[in-house]
Amino acid sequence: MPFLTLSLLLALGATAAQAECYAEYKAKQDDPLRLQYGIALLPTETCPSKNTAAAQLEIRLDRNGWTLLSVVALSEQPPSEEKKKNAGEFYLRY
Repeated sequence: MPFLTLSLLLALGATAAQAECYAEYKAKQDDPLRLQYGIALLPTETCPSKNTAAAQLEIRLDRNGWTLLSVVALSEQPPSEEKKKNAGEFYLRY
């Protein structure tokens, strides 16, 4: 019985550790105007609301001189290769 309990706890722990939330966003910098599309990994077990995600991203982006324009999408699934390519240097940067 202890082995079964330990196995179940390990399985549940592994599942929780694997949960991730990817946030697709758009941001800008002024003077000169620069736009970015990026994908960020949020530190949470499940995806929050877009407003909560925006609050987290605003802090990260502001530290580097960027202004969040919008949270485009949230997903618990890893982004496709096409989305990673579109995000380029801004894939998991912030």
